[in-house]
Parts: sequence; structure tokens; C-alpha cells
Amino acid sequence: MVTALSVTVLALAGVGHSVLSGIDDGIARIDPFRDMKNRPHDGNGTNVLVVGTDGRDKVSAQARRKYRLGGTPCHCTDTVMIVHISEDRDRASVVSLPRDSFAVAPEYTEPATGRKRAAHPVRLNAAYAEGGPELTVRTVERMTAVKIDHYVEVDFTSFIRTVDVLGGVRICTIDPLKDSHTGLDLAPGQHRLDGGRALQYVRSRHVDAASDFGRMHRQQRFLAALIEQATSSGVLLNPVKLRDVAGTVLDSVRADRGFGAGVMIDLGRAMRHFSPSSSEFTTVPIADRRYRARGVVGETLKWDERKARRIFAALRADQPLAPHVAKRPKALRVPVAPEQIRVQVENGTLTPGLGRRVDARLAATGFVTTGRPVNAADRAVRRTVVLYDPRWDRSARSLAAALPGSELRARPGLGPTLRVLAGADFHGVRRVRAEDPYQGEDGVVTGDQVVCE
Repeated sequence: MVTALSVTVLALAGVGHSVLSGIDDGIARIDPFRDMKNRPHDGNGTNVLVVGTDGRDKVSAQARRKYRLGGTPCHCTDTVMIVHISEDRDRASVVSLPRDSFAVAPEYTEPATGRKRAAHPVRLNAAYAEGGPELTVRTVERMTAVKIDHYVEVDFTSFIRTVDVLGGVRICTIDPLKDSHTGLDLAPGQHRLDGGRALQYVRSRHVDAASDFGRMHRQQRFLAALIEQATSSGVLLNPVKLRDVAGTVLDSVRADRGFGAGVMIDLGRAMRHFSPSSSEFTTVPIADRRYRARGVVGETLKWDERKARRIFAALRADQPLAPHVAKRPKALRVPVAPEQIRVQVENGTLTPGLGRRVDARLAATGFVTTGRPVNAADRAVRRTVVLYDPRWDRSARSLAAALPGSELRARPGLGPTLRVLAGADFHGVRRVRAEDPYQGEDGVVTGDQVVCE
């Protein structure tokens, strides 16, 4: 589950052996790296494969009913993430791997029968069902060419306990979120969620048309909020509180044998000043959401290989996923990301070079301009005008917000490219960002972009 990153970050934020001594003895140990050969080369930094399962053995029957956790768990992976901690301990990069991703499970030996099975196509989450943590790690390394250093597995119980011991986590939503399957029901605004309600929030996939992708984005948004809660509350610097949190979190996880107090302390000493802006999140880009593969029942998600390679190359090189989004000034929130809006600029005045200036400033703000401004038929425009096809009204409102004082005019049949008639009143472009920041380039966001402001 998504709390797996909280487990990792909180555990890595230890302050000494006096706090964590003995706590890691309670971690259930597994060996996902047993007999592994032909692995990717070591990179800089630390890569943790975080897997969330639907285990709920320690959740009470009352809580199962209240939060609609169902009956018998399928022991499958709802969440798979690679968490990369940079070598200098200044950054955490989180890459979500969709559970329905098309994958090829490498040759392996079934633990129960000892029978060898040849490489074969699967959905990513099926690797866990077939061969547990060992096959999951092998499959992820084959897909990404990223060497996994540690493995952490978390269930529903860990999630609920972690959020509750932190005193809840603050979440903000612009739109109402309602899912009859999980019972989630949040009005627009700010909410402090306890463990059970937070579990509903990160599990919901029926609140909008984005389905699993919307759920992954909410999971990443939640992680950023949890990091903010842990760092702003001072829990990471309070030995007594940290002992309570770490003990609660680690009591119900499974991890590889090397993931112990020594690793936590070594990394944690350098991460005490961690903050939401120190974290960045993305999901592997998808080229085909309805990919059918021989040997796999139903549709899978086919990765965009070129974009995926760029992401995993950044992890191997210990580089930010998208350096250009690391720091951004405050921006007005709009319905559609500038990166998704195409604009043709026209100079509606007799001022030489005004069209080029407007085009350049819109492009610098993220809008996709043609780069070839032209002169308008009317050269006496006093107030800047945004011309748009009514079918793209949300894009038009977003563009108008970036041009303070501009006027919106509908032009049926204009098509997806919006037109800007630059008027004499033009004095600059305001920075804007999407209400859903994942709309932007490559879908990479930093934690401070998605927490409550």
C-alpha cells in the first residue's frame, strides 16, 4: 500500500541506535534476492522496491465493515513503487509502476514445487501472485534495468496504524470525491484523515474516469502530505515519538534481511531536514492502455518505452526526474495545464514586436505556442482577446487566467488551437498551473506542488 513509502521515509529518518535498537527485530524477514544472477549494475543512491498488498489479518471485523475492506484478501499487489533515495540524501524520487503493466516474468523456479518455469508474459501484479517477492524483484529489474537494493512490503494494517500514530494526515481536494466501492465521501476543501479514512482515499479508483491512474496520483499526493505531517510535527526529531512511530510502522511490514537499523540510521542522519519539496513523484508513462498480449487474459498497459527509459536512466544516474520542476514560484491554479494548450498569437496593435513578446512569454510559462506570431486583421485592439472553440472552453479559461484583463470570445469551429489577439493593454503573462499538476510534462511533480497550501 502507499504507506510503504512512509514506512521507508520514517524508518530512514532514525536518530540513533538508542531509538531503533530492537525495533527492527520485529520485522518479518524475507529473502527476495536469493540466487539472483545477471542483475543490473549498481548505481548511485539507494533503490527500495515498495510493494503494497491487501493483507488485513489484524484489521478488526468492525473496521473491515466500516471501511469496506471486503472479506478474504487475494494476497496480490495493489501498489508497486520504486523509491530512490539520492546518494547525497537530499532527494527521494518515487516512480509508480501500474499494477496492470505488461511485463515479462523471467525464468524462475517455483518455491512450492521446485519446478522451473520459462519466461512468460504477465501483468506486473501477477508476478507476486506467481512467485512472491523474489519473482517481483526479478520482473521489475528486467523491466527497468534498475538494481533494487532493498524490498519493503506493507499491508492495510501497516497503513492504518502509521496514519493514526502520526495523528492523521491533512488532505485537500478541489473536487468532491465519492466512491461507493470504498465508502470515500469528501467534499471540496481540507480534511484531516485518520488511518481508516486515509485508506479509503488511497484505495479509491471509482471517483473519476482516471481509474487506476487517478488512484496512483492520489497515493502520491497522500505521500507528500504524510511527509509534510511527519516533518512539520517534529516527530523525526523526537526520540520518544519516533520510537512509537517506528515501532508501530515496522511491526507489520516484511523486508529483506539487509533492511535493518543500521541502514535506517545511516541514511536517516542525513535526512532529518527532509521536506515535501525534497520528494518528487511520477508514474511510468503509458503508450497503449488497451494492449493485448498473447498469453495474458484481457487488456494490459504498454509502457512508452522511450519516456520510461529516460525515467529509469535518471534513477540509475542519481539525477532528478525533471530538474525543471524542482522549484517554481506560486502560480494561479487553472483547469488545464499550459503544456496541453496550443496557442497562435496575433499582434492586434501597431506596436512592432508585440506578437513575438507575447508568444515568448506564453511559451516560457509552459503554453505550446506556434512560435510564429502574425499580425491580426484588426490592428486597433485595445483589450487582449482569447478566441476559442466552445469545445475547448476549459483550455480557454486557463489561457485567459494567464493574461490578466483579457476577454474571452467564443468562435465555434475554430478547433483546438486557441488564438490570442494581443491588445494595447498587454503587460505580461501570469504563471499558472493545473489544478491537477500531473497534467504537466512527463507527469512529474514535487511534493510541495501537491500538498495543501
